[in-house]
Amino acid sequence: MVTEQQIFEKIKSILSNTFEVPEEKITLEAKLYDDLEIDSIDAVDMLVELAPFLGNKKISPAAFKQVRTVGDVVKAIHALLQAE
Repeated sequence: MVTEQQIFEKIKSILSNTFEVPEEKITLEAKLYDDLEIDSIDAVDMLVELAPFLGNKKISPAAFKQVRTVGDVVKAIHALLQAE
């Protein structure tokens, strides 16, 4: 089973490598748009990067609209992976 910490590490890796966000700025409390300058297009790209990690599960765009912080992303993905 994937832990929230593993999900956070994966998201941190994507934000750092794909979007060149400095790792020290990536915390669970960091706001995607305000703190990390991740806009809606970047968020879609992040979901594409996460797809292999999710296997055959898909994140609904509606669920992702509620996401504001890195922690929200972690929780949304964790809940998705828990659901059967």
